[in-house]
Formats: sequence, structure tokens, C-alpha cells
Amino acid sequence: ILAKQLNKPNPLFISRADREFIESRRRALKRFINLVARHPPFSEDVLLKLFLSFSGSDVQNKLRELVQGMGDEFLTCRLATQAKDFLPADIQAQFAASRELIRNIYNSFYKLRDRAERIASRAIDNASDLLIFGKELSALGSDTTPLPSWAALNNNTWGTLKQALKGLSVEFALLADKAVQQGKQEENDVVEKLNLFLDLLQSYKDLCERHEKGVLHKHQRALHKYSMMKKQMMSATVQNKEPESVEQLESRIVEQENAILTMELRNYFSLYCLHQETQLIHIYLPLTSHILGAFVNSQIQGHKEMSKVWNELKPKLSCLFVGSSNMPTPPLSPPDGNFFSN
Repeated sequence: ILAKQLNKPNPLFISRADREFIESRRRALKRFINLVARHPPFSEDVLLKLFLSFSGSDVQNKLRELVQGMGDEFLTCRLATQAKDFLPADIQAQFAASRELIRNIYNSFYKLRDRAERIASRAIDNASDLLIFGKELSALGSDTTPLPSWAALNNNTWGTLKQALKGLSVEFALLADKAVQQGKQEENDVVEKLNLFLDLLQSYKDLCERHEKGVLHKHQRALHKYSMMKKQMMSATVQNKEPESVEQLESRIVEQENAILTMELRNYFSLYCLHQETQLIHIYLPLTSHILGAFVNSQIQGHKEMSKVWNELKPKLSCLFVGSSNMPTPPLSPPDGNFFSN
């Protein structure tokens, strides 16, 4: 029990990096569940329904029981053996072209996501800088250090300046709040949607790789093995080997032919699934317009709100720029000669 207590993380001692990691994992899990729940075949899957609805403590055992009762998808899908009929004749060429297109889309969206992350991060960093800027102005205006009489030039410049600076922290805090809101909004409405689409594209790339390294590779190996068996059969016929060995070889060839036929059906079924996933990618493509719309609206709204605060702040600075006998306005550049010559 003591060991468990010592290993249990205390929320008060979780570092910022740990919080960011936990938050990133939470967002990734949310995206994963959304993609799976919206996937046409998966949305009706009993495993998913159990996972999302079961409230007991033994959910793992329940899921394990269901999985054990399920067979290979190729064996359970009624369309598996007819998949070839639903595919175009040039499916291999179309698959290669689609894979290349989606690879290019992924690369572009990956760069867009990175830039969107930087834009949102800069907005939050800008908020921190604005807040510190306002606090420093307030600290300057609240300074209680006595002013020597020989430095005052017979006016109350320093006192007027402090009075003007003292209350500016409120507006700068409001500006910081607006910047944080804009950064958070872009994280949620732009970056997260880009991440959602990237997750979908990445899953498609993984599926293509599994097809090539799995079903397609096994099919090619089976064809190669079949070719070697045929050569052995020809060699055995020429060399007049014993009938029993020839019959065994013929039996193995028949078995291999059946295996190749099954692998061909699996290969077409895999391509059929990839064809469906390709269509799903194109269904999600209009999400691009929503992402761009959210980004533009965030920029417009953010700049509009901050502009309003800046305009409200400007009149409070007017006393700093009005010249009078009591408060001389400093020149834009130092005059020629010695500043103290007069």
C-alpha cells in the first residue's frame, strides 16, 4: 500500500511538461474515438458500443469475451468473396495514384498544422508579454522612491507620468486576456481539426503499408512458391521419379493453388476496403473549408477585440504627449550640441 502511495502522482507536483503530455494524450484519445465512432462500419460494431456504453469495472473481460467470439473479417463479411466485382479493372493503378495523392495531401496538411500551432502559440506568448508589460508599467507608476529636487526641473513631470502609467495594467491585462482567448480558440478550432484530419490520413497511410507488407506480400510469396513447385513437378516428370513422390508433389501443388486462390480473394478484399477508405478521405476533405473559415474568423474577431481595447487605451496616454510649461514634451531626436548647455 505504501509503495502504491509513493508511486501515485500528486497533482500538486505534476510538472508542466507532464500536464502538456497528459493534455496531448487526452486530445489524441478524443480524436481517435471521434474517428472510430464516425466510421460507417465501426459505428455499428458491438465492441465499440460496449466500450462506449459499458459502465462496469470488468470492461476488459467483456471486450475479451466478444473478441474471442469474432472471426476473421474476411470470413465473416458477406462481400469478401465478391470484392473483385466491385472494383474497377485498373484498381492497382488507381490505388497507386490515390496513395500518392493522399501522401501529398498529408505532407501539406502536416506543414499547415505546424504553422497553425506556431500561430496559436505566438498568440499565447504575446498574451504573457502583454501582461508582464502592463505589470511593469504599473510597477513604474507605483514607485515610491523620493524625487530629488535638483532633478525635477521645476515641474511635476515624473508625478504626472507615474499617475498615467499606474492604471494602464488593467488595459494590458485585458489585451492579454484577448490574446489568450484567440490562441485557445485557434488551438481548438484550427489545430485540433487539422490534427483530426491528419490522424485520418495517417491511418490511411498505415493501412496501405499493411496491405503491401501483409496480404500483397503473402500473395506474391505464394505465387513464387507455386512457381517453384511447378518447376519441381516438371523436373520429377523428366527424371521419371517414383509415382508416390509425384503424387505428393501434385497434392501439394493443388493445395498451393487453393491457397493462392484464397490469397487473391483476400487481396481483392483488402483493396476493396482501401477503396472504401479512400472515399472516406474525400468525404472528409470539405473539412478544409471549415478549418480555413475558423482560422479567418478567429483572426478577424481577435484583431477586432484587441483593436477596441487599444483604442480605449489611447486617450489615457494623451497627457503624456501634451506639452505645457509644467511638462515639456521631449524632442523626437537629441538637439545639436550639449543638452545641458541652456
